[in-house]
Amino acid sequence: MTTPILQTNALSKTFGGGRRLFGGTKPAVHAVSEVSLSVAPGKTLGIVGESGCGKSTLARMLVGLLPPSAGTIRLAGHDLAQAAREGPRVFAQTIQYVFQDPAAALNPRKTIRQIIEAPLVHLARMGAQARAARVAEVMAAVGLREDFLERHPHAFSGGQAQRIGIARALAAAPRILVLDEPVSALDVSIQAQVLALLADLRARLSLTYLFISHDLAVVETIADEVAVMYFGRVVETGPVDAVFASPRHPYTRLLLDSAPSLGRRAPARIATAGELPDPTRPPPGCPFAPRCPRARDACREAMPPLVSSGPGRTVACIDPIV
Repeated sequence: MTTPILQTNALSKTFGGGRRLFGGTKPAVHAVSEVSLSVAPGKTLGIVGESGCGKSTLARMLVGLLPPSAGTIRLAGHDLAQAAREGPRVFAQTIQYVFQDPAAALNPRKTIRQIIEAPLVHLARMGAQARAARVAEVMAAVGLREDFLERHPHAFSGGQAQRIGIARALAAAPRILVLDEPVSALDVSIQAQVLALLADLRARLSLTYLFISHDLAVVETIADEVAVMYFGRVVETGPVDAVFASPRHPYTRLLLDSAPSLGRRAPARIATAGELPDPTRPPPGCPFAPRCPRARDACREAMPPLVSSGPGRTVACIDPIV
């Protein structure tokens, strides 16, 4: 059995909470709750779910931008905290982040060369000649000309800016990329080009991806496995083709039925399916129960655990779809 290169165990993040200065308690938002996932080397795990389900919070914890409230993260066999203690260079060479909005993620005051060189200067401590060679290498890898290096981010289209963001992430030669909605801000035709680039880079550089998106069609295109998140929890996992062809959790079914399709309107039952619960006042039991057509009394009494549901699949539901 292949050892996972990225693994979380009961990972949780809570914002707020605690005592107020003059008595009472502050409301606490449980953004991510007990998420346990693993990704094999060279594979892509897609994370899907509605806005507010905890996808981006999970991503930021994985790359050290947010500290977990509980649980553990292991990267390439090392605890995240241990990897950070071993030094920024070790951490940077393990995992890097590609942001959703490429224009906002690039410093407008810096040239593209300065942006891509930053991790090589501050983390890798490369000399000028080695930096120049590495910058040229990653620019070629993402299909951009070297004469772009002396320009500033405002001179580029959204697709070019995202390629620059990918080049910056690749500069430190990481093994894992966390891609947070990396094509959602791009036109459809440009999305296809960037997705093809990501697939090519994964194959050529033996990269592992954690790919976050609300677009199921995009995830189906690029991912090997998928994890469906709802209200901060993982409710279903498995091979992407199997999960999308035969979902076990009612929420996964809702997502698939809600996905836009040419010439088809969403069913009426989806349009009235309700919204996410109030994160400061989570309902008892399964948080999807108020929206679920299969819910029964037991669903409202206890949180269903994530359990095996066939080869390579798990589901958190007491009455899964069969």
